[in-house]
Amino acid sequence: MRIARFSIDGNVAFGVVEGEPSGQDGPVVDIIKGHPFADFERSGQKIPLSKVRLLPPVLPNKVVAIGRNYREHAAELGQEVPDVPVTFFKPSTSVTGPGDPVVYPSFSSEVHHEAELAVVIGRMCREVPRERVKDVILGYTCANDITARDVQRSEDQWARAKGFDTSCPLGPWVETDIDLTRAADLGIMCTVNGEQRQLGRTSEMVRPIEDLIVHITEAMTLLPGDVVLTGTPAGVGPLSVGDEVAVTIEGIGTLTNKVIKRG
Repeated sequence: MRIARFSIDGNVAFGVVEGEPSGQDGPVVDIIKGHPFADFERSGQKIPLSKVRLLPPVLPNKVVAIGRNYREHAAELGQEVPDVPVTFFKPSTSVTGPGDPVVYPSFSSEVHHEAELAVVIGRMCREVPRERVKDVILGYTCANDITARDVQRSEDQWARAKGFDTSCPLGPWVETDIDLTRAADLGIMCTVNGEQRQLGRTSEMVRPIEDLIVHITEAMTLLPGDVVLTGTPAGVGPLSVGDEVAVTIEGIGTLTNKVIKRG
């Protein structure tokens, strides 16, 4: 199912998205009682998706991201695939939702898009064995690891380059009906103003999702709603103020954001 987080009339709720845009009546959101990290019931109160504002599908305590997990992406940056996963954080304040603006940072002149599959954690977990990874995943969503590339090159730590406000769009919802086998071979595309920039498949990952979760949870506890970014395929490139960037992942949906100048 597609679980969305949304606001309407000043209230925030979770709901299950039903229907397709091509349907006669369009998609609706069935508000749920409770939250998606425990057993919940559908209320039966359905609202047209067009009447709500979609928010980031989760509010993560932390976003744990993996760098250079696609060989062609590492090559386009002039780098090798590392012997162990490159792991970094994006703070909760970097998260923004579908349709929300990405604010071009004042300290950079070279901001890039990076389309990624995001794993949403469904339960508190640590030291997860490979065979249990499937049990700790709620579902998957689209992500854009917006990066100040010039800052990334000039600073040893990536905190500013990848952690600035609005640098982690997530959405449009969490798809829970994708298992690990299917997640291992999904198409990922990024467009800027309708022009294709990135096109790849998760099967091109150097390290699969199971290995990433095992590696991360050896060191830290993941909490419900935490997000793991799994790396980006080749084709990353610049964004300018006024651009509309869209990340589409097979079986999930499309995450669209517009780049604006800081006011």
